[in-house]
Amino acid sequence: MTSALDTFFSAWSESDAVRRAELIQEAIAETFVYSDPRSGGRLGGTVAVSDYVGGFSANAPGWTASVERADDVNGFMRAIVAFGGKGPDGTEMIQHGTYFAEINTDNRLTLLAGFVGTGA
Repeated sequence: MTSALDTFFSAWSESDAVRRAELIQEAIAETFVYSDPRSGGRLGGTVAVSDYVGGFSANAPGWTASVERADDVNGFMRAIVAFGGKGPDGTEMIQHGTYFAEINTDNRLTLLAGFVGTGA
């Protein structure tokens, strides 16, 4: 059930804007809503979300985002996502986020809300 999440977060390290938009489009439903602490509010649609995600690859070149673990209950999913790459001083860094998602019956994301850290 994580394939939509895996596809969505693979777009975060994609520097090619067209390919990034394709990956996001593959993962999200028409009614998709995205939010995290840096998004400035709720985002919807492939263009707005792809532009936002593109800021990650532009500001953190070479970094990746991947789902480390996920679980679900009654159609809602919780995922821990690792964002990693070389920091400004050249050392490897990893930052984690917790995401809550809703995935429809077509295995597409309808809602994704992210929070800094793992809540621990």
